[in-house]
Amino acid sequence: MHIQFLGTGAGMPSKTRNTSALAVKLLEERGTFWLFDCGEATQHQILHTTLKPRKLEKIFITHLHGDHIFGLPGLLSSRSFQGGEELLTIYGPAGLKTWIEQTLQLSQTHLNYPIEFVEVTEGVVFEDDGFLVTAKPLQHVIPCFGYRIEQKPLRGTLQIEKAIALGVPKGPQLGQLKNGCDITLADGRVVKSSDVTDPPKDGFIVTILGDTRSCENAVLLSENADIVVHESTFDHATEALAANYGHSTNMDAANIAIKAGAKNLLLNHLSARFFPQDIKKMLQEVHEVFENAYIVADFEEYEWHQEKLAPFSQQ
Repeated sequence: MHIQFLGTGAGMPSKTRNTSALAVKLLEERGTFWLFDCGEATQHQILHTTLKPRKLEKIFITHLHGDHIFGLPGLLSSRSFQGGEELLTIYGPAGLKTWIEQTLQLSQTHLNYPIEFVEVTEGVVFEDDGFLVTAKPLQHVIPCFGYRIEQKPLRGTLQIEKAIALGVPKGPQLGQLKNGCDITLADGRVVKSSDVTDPPKDGFIVTILGDTRSCENAVLLSENADIVVHESTFDHATEALAANYGHSTNMDAANIAIKAGAKNLLLNHLSARFFPQDIKKMLQEVHEVFENAYIVADFEEYEWHQEKLAPFSQQ
């Protein structure tokens, strides 16, 4: 699983940071990617990545402020031109469906694929055999949600040599064992899947929080998460503004990660008021209390591999 940031700025675009959008790349797990928020010009940002809009399976919107949704009409339209034909599911607060449908209607935009809208409330918003996504309301100036993505436990690796030593022939029966099914050999012996596979492995947990003040639901969504993506619009010197505008500081985010027992923290949604030297100082402050933290930039990508998070380079 990879996370790639397409926009890490707050409020409006700047020369170095676009408005909010990030992709959770599940190419190995599902052959698709999920998008969280879609600020203005998100599709322009995608052009500078390896992401293919036709591979976009789901869009999760945290709230209806413009810097989180103004990129949707253009992206939805371009997905048709770029070969997207599969169902696209869009999750978000009440009002999102009306806004998208009216925009497409008034602009006479025709899509070559169906859209399913899911109005988000507290609780489970998506579940299948591989993933569970839950949402909880946060504390912003308008209704806003955070999302918790849980990958369900993974089957253990098949110990092929052990299976063959027990007399399992190469072929379909090895696949059955790998998929958790016991088999019966030609001589009548039963080989149990649990005897020739490693124990199941825990999946990853990723929490993506929308704009919010520090709140209990942010902690609950982040509990024991492998990765928490948290806004850091302000710093300690501007914490009064953070409270007034329903945002968090860098230290608010760090404290949420600590309370939740999270393993890694990715800080985004930075105000354009901060210069590079300010951002460096903000990260140093966080590292004093929470070591595994990054302040992210547009186009940066992070890889979750073998239960570790690290910046990803395609070089």
